[in-house]
Amino acid sequence: MPRTAAASNETCSLQPTTSVVLCAIMSAQVLRVSPLLFAIVVALAFPVGAHAADPPGPAPLGQGWEFTQDPGDRGLVANWQSGRIGTNWQPTTVPHVMNADPRPELFKGTIGWYRLGFTGPATAPGTGWWVRFEQVRRSARVWLNGREIGTHKDPYTPFELPAKGLLAGQTNVLVVRADNRRVPGTREGWWNWGGITRAASLVPRGPVVLHDVGVLPRRRCKGGECRWETIVDGWLENRSSRSQRPSVSLSLRSPEGEVSQGATHARTLRPGERVRVRYTVPVRGDTKLWSPESPQLYDATVRTLIAGQVLQSDRRRVGLRTVSVVNGALRLNDRVLDLRGASIQEDVPGRGPAMTDADVEQTVSELKALGANVTRAHYLLDERLLRRFDEEGILVWSQAPVYHRDRMLRTPGQRSYELDSLRNTILAARNHAAVITHSVANELTPQPDEVKTTRLWMLNAAELARDLDPTLPVSVDVLSYPKIPVQKTYGAFDMLGINSYYGWYPGKPERSTANLDDLAPYLRAMHAKYPRKALVMTEFGAEATEEGPADVKQTYAFQSRYLERNLDIINRLGFMGGAIYWTAREFAVKPHWDGGAKPPLPRDSIHNKALIAYDGTPKPAFDVARDAFRATPLYRNDPAAVARAELAESPAIILRLLLVLGGLGFVGGLLVLDAICLRDIWRSRPPEGQVVELPRRHAA
Repeated sequence: MPRTAAASNETCSLQPTTSVVLCAIMSAQVLRVSPLLFAIVVALAFPVGAHAADPPGPAPLGQGWEFTQDPGDRGLVANWQSGRIGTNWQPTTVPHVMNADPRPELFKGTIGWYRLGFTGPATAPGTGWWVRFEQVRRSARVWLNGREIGTHKDPYTPFELPAKGLLAGQTNVLVVRADNRRVPGTREGWWNWGGITRAASLVPRGPVVLHDVGVLPRRRCKGGECRWETIVDGWLENRSSRSQRPSVSLSLRSPEGEVSQGATHARTLRPGERVRVRYTVPVRGDTKLWSPESPQLYDATVRTLIAGQVLQSDRRRVGLRTVSVVNGALRLNDRVLDLRGASIQEDVPGRGPAMTDADVEQTVSELKALGANVTRAHYLLDERLLRRFDEEGILVWSQAPVYHRDRMLRTPGQRSYELDSLRNTILAARNHAAVITHSVANELTPQPDEVKTTRLWMLNAAELARDLDPTLPVSVDVLSYPKIPVQKTYGAFDMLGINSYYGWYPGKPERSTANLDDLAPYLRAMHAKYPRKALVMTEFGAEATEEGPADVKQTYAFQSRYLERNLDIINRLGFMGGAIYWTAREFAVKPHWDGGAKPPLPRDSIHNKALIAYDGTPKPAFDVARDAFRATPLYRNDPAAVARAELAESPAIILRLLLVLGGLGFVGGLLVLDAICLRDIWRSRPPEGQVVELPRRHAA
């Protein structure tokens, strides 16, 4: 039963060692605790879709939190981790951002503390609870009842910590210290937000835990016959004090109710031992493929058992689809794709990345209104967004937050950290049917063959991505500088994302990108260098904040024309797999952002290349993009078009061609004239081949 105020006071009176401050916390938390208790009771009594032996489902920890700032980093010394001490605690909910206003003085980051009082749920014999956070930016230290239970240093991926010392049926205090102070040298193309920026929950776990389970459908073909199977992949960890022999089972239900099942037994695990488990289950019945036009999903349940007792139940919704690169063409279910869409940032005015469910729906609605069939981000997207993209059929170019990190790949420790970030990103994204690739990084050096440490990391990253998800192509997004020789490092990847700002940024003196007319020759050169790689333009865009003529940068008219010209080039290049505009909606990026704008415009922290302003107002280019996206079919009707398509040359290229033809014509004319002269000389030669001797000259 939910606790009452009287019950809370009684608990304080029965615990004489509890401080007055903590008793006040307990009393103040009563109403906030009630939703959590209700969720736990419901989960225990009526777990949705579970059979009788299933453990309870996750219990959300969204309500009842308190937050306080600690800019001077005094909390640890003052023992704020106990949950009984601190100043200026304010009620809040999670997700939450510490500073929602992107002011320049806040960009370097700060420290904030969160605490939550809740009544511990019942714990079955041999089982326990873990605390799960979907995201804490940038790093987290977590305490339960004054005892530190773990840390996490990746700002963009989820993590779980065992709730050691949780008191069943009693008040517990959970404390989180969030630190978003930037590490010197860190580069990111978005604002440095901080806080518990995604959901938190309690999840039940047994003596053996299955970590990061993946349910990965794939098609296998042999001898002209194909069949579908599902890979079950994860890591079993024995957290008990004695040896255990667990098993793992999968139940996969089709949209029409057909059930496929399969299980495997792991070997006996010693206490503390962790092993990988991977096996396949054939898919029964008529398969229902997932696609953007028909996003059909299967319900998957993976159970971890010991001696028939279910210790853990993980549920996923997955889609049966194939994504491949064949002869340089990106294919979904064997059909050549021609993607059109826009990237996103999780950034809402007043909340930053701490998105509500309504914010998630707004993001999906904006992409649908734009006619986008694909989106992209620089980090792992919120699980709620990924689920909605699965349901709506919006494809996702998923990417790890390894952004301009060459300087942070120099040591083994640095490379290991970034590989872990990639690993955690893929493990969280790989269950989603909407995800069509795992991009390992964004805009590393354009010449990785010349940077040994970057090359080594990229090769390891590609290998890791294929191991974690063998069903998807692996990609890397690159800077689009011209005149770069073939990079052997790119041979490890199936796709190259091309970030192009030809006609916006000037580039480098020796590698200019100032002229948009140079984009098509650059793309042709990339295709010639990497003919078997799928190429997708993963970024292009122009800042727009004011009215003005189309030949002046920063104007809405320039942005609209720039978008049209880029899409026209992609439309005419049959080998290109599509284009993703940067971005759908504006976002905070860094203090005094200029973005290639013309001076002396006053600058704030907002990135202005988007099609929708930060306040949600569409720009004129939104309509241009929408009309172009909707007019472009997702699939090329004739796959052979990839091989035979030619670019209808732009006027500048045609002019160059005419100049070349004119020069060739001039040379040809000279050759003809020479031939005529030679003919006349030949005709006037002495008869019968007579040799005419010249008079000799004698030396003096």
